[in-house]
Amino acid sequence: MGDSITRGFDACDVLTDCPEASWATGASPEVDSLAVRLLGRAKAAERSWNYAVTGARMADLPGQMTQAVRRKPQLVTVMAGANDACRSSTAAMTPVSGFRSDFEDALRTLREALPKTQVFVASVPNLKRLWSQGRNSPLGKQVWQLGICPSMLGDADALDSAATLRRDTVQKRVEDYNKVLKEVCAQDKRCRYDGGAVHDYRFGTAQLSRWDYFHPSVNGQARLAEIAYRTVTAKER
Repeated sequence: MGDSITRGFDACDVLTDCPEASWATGASPEVDSLAVRLLGRAKAAERSWNYAVTGARMADLPGQMTQAVRRKPQLVTVMAGANDACRSSTAAMTPVSGFRSDFEDALRTLREALPKTQVFVASVPNLKRLWSQGRNSPLGKQVWQLGICPSMLGDADALDSAATLRRDTVQKRVEDYNKVLKEVCAQDKRCRYDGGAVHDYRFGTAQLSRWDYFHPSVNGQARLAEIAYRTVTAKER
């Protein structure tokens, strides 16, 4: 469940979902998704489902969870929050309290239906690093002008105090969201948070879409799958 990242947006073609390249459920051998790593390619095709929606925010997660529980999965994955920070302005970002409430509602929906299902929760990526990596690409900046994460990527070349404050405000909100994910997940004994691994991963140009230099490329999706698999299969301490 989640947003455009889990849909593989811009991984295969410009401004297009590419679920076969999804880190969570994709069938692409170049990605080796979490589902494939856990189940094998044949079973993953039969026993994994992708309910993520490009553009989704945390408020959409309870609805996605309602769809998912009907399949009675043994594991659900969550990567959401980037679109809560990627708004038209910093004032339009989802309040931290609302983000927490929506995430709690989603987990409550899961637990009421499937008390034993495992949960993997990915941290929100470091949006400021993605800006710093992509701002040197003329093509990437052209695509950003179509409305990709304007709160962080708008006026990409501006380095004045107002632009710096805007980006720092977005970055702080992402950090606050990740704190919520960690805290809420910790209250559920079958929930595993990635410990900030996705946020801390140093995406380079090879891991970013060659069309927008913001969403993960096929290579980037593979790195996300590695992080998820490592977290899900780690021995409990």
